[in-house]
Amino acid sequence: MRIQAVLDAATVESLLAAAVAAPSIHNTQPWRFRLDPHHQVLEVHSAPERTLQLTDPMHRAQYLSVGAAVFNLRLAALHLGWRPEVRLLPDPHNPGLLATVRLTGPLGADDQPPDPALYGAIPLRHTSRMPFTGRPVPEPIVAEMTSAAHAAGARLHVPDIAGTRRLLRLTGVAEARNHAHPGRTAETLTWITAPGRDAPYGIPVTALGPPDAGRRIPMRDFTGPIPAGRRPALWFERHVQLGLLWTAHDRRDDWLRAGQALQYVLLTATAHGVRTSLLHQAMEWPDLRAATALPRNKRCHPHVLIRFGYGPDGAGAPRALGHSAARPAPPPAAETEAG
Repeated sequence: MRIQAVLDAATVESLLAAAVAAPSIHNTQPWRFRLDPHHQVLEVHSAPERTLQLTDPMHRAQYLSVGAAVFNLRLAALHLGWRPEVRLLPDPHNPGLLATVRLTGPLGADDQPPDPALYGAIPLRHTSRMPFTGRPVPEPIVAEMTSAAHAAGARLHVPDIAGTRRLLRLTGVAEARNHAHPGRTAETLTWITAPGRDAPYGIPVTALGPPDAGRRIPMRDFTGPIPAGRRPALWFERHVQLGLLWTAHDRRDDWLRAGQALQYVLLTATAHGVRTSLLHQAMEWPDLRAATALPRNKRCHPHVLIRFGYGPDGAGAPRALGHSAARPAPPPAAETEAG
């Protein structure tokens, strides 16, 4: 007889606390959660009002963000001793419903328990926009990060020196385009929060990083035409370690899988004391995104560049509380818009 978990308040709170700690583009946190108490299902919906219309018109980055939150949900369920059943895009008539999570039963004696260090890394993972030391991450850790991406349905390619330079050059081209685009610059600025502002979304000024004095790493300039908010340039690591996360297809469910893979990689790195930051600029321009694909691999659909290494921890960004992001699902006869 299958025993299904009861999604009581304490369980839901634990699941959502993990989910909202996931990374999201510009910390938009573009997800909403609904509890269906009748079917004991936690629904994950998109949040259209937190979409970046110019930066992310296809909503691909939004799906990556939601996928990362879904991975945290899965990991939290396993940590609580339950088997999570995840369905991606479960309802073709409700495109805003991106995933559902049901706890189908307790973990059995034959089930592989999750690595507790992975779950413990959820609150420790922060984007570090600061320079790294340049000390290389050992190959076994890089291999573990690569395996994590593969286990979640994606691939992580770690390029050689020439490949790294090519990807950084394309990212630099994208960063220059973004900087010269008034609309995109203005859109980015709306997600920067001033000191003392009690905002649950966006990136605090204190979490922004400096530009690279050597101009080797095109870190995103969030401040645009407002130089007062820009930090003084610092020298970044000379030998940059990058990973290109990609999938073999480019459908909406692939974007969600890529988001889960991204979070798996980031948590694996964090559990080993490795810092990470994301270089997404080239993915925001169709021609540059296509150019970042692996040469002679027509099935490579890139999603994000992960910069990793050793260095200072990143500053934490605010999060909307999990329980405030969840609402009960309406009964079937009164289905409404995701709220």
